[in-house]
Amino acid sequence: MRAVIQRVTRASVSINKEVRSEIGTGLLVLAGFEEADNETDIDWLCGKIVNLRIFDDINNVMNKSILDTTGDILAISQFTLHAKTKKGNRPSYIKAARPEIARPLYNSFVNRLTDLIGKKVGTGEFGAMMQVELVNDGPVTIIIDTKDKE
Repeated sequence: MRAVIQRVTRASVSINKEVRSEIGTGLLVLAGFEEADNETDIDWLCGKIVNLRIFDDINNVMNKSILDTTGDILAISQFTLHAKTKKGNRPSYIKAARPEIARPLYNSFVNRLTDLIGKKVGTGEFGAMMQVELVNDGPVTIIIDTKDKE
């Protein structure tokens, strides 16, 4: 699994020009899944995401996690995170999981994040053409890949 985590002051996802989900301060998480990903990867990554100390404390030092704030999470499935660009100019998505594998992984990912933060996580719609808007706060952007956990 690969995730791009952005600290935001607001973010939203729209489908067919209708807002599906929106959050204020929190995290926008773009998540891509590979065929080999499993529940162990989901648990590890979700734990990392909710414990990332990327929110400011009273001294303006990034020392708080989403669990220490009242922030929300918006999680969007994005297969293009696994684009391979080594050859040519057209990205290859051969590493991205097929929908029948990626959809249950995404659902499990969202459910695990929901459990960990104790409130509903905003989502888009798996496989839909979506428009994501955000105001990146900082900017703070972190990339995490479960293949790099050891």
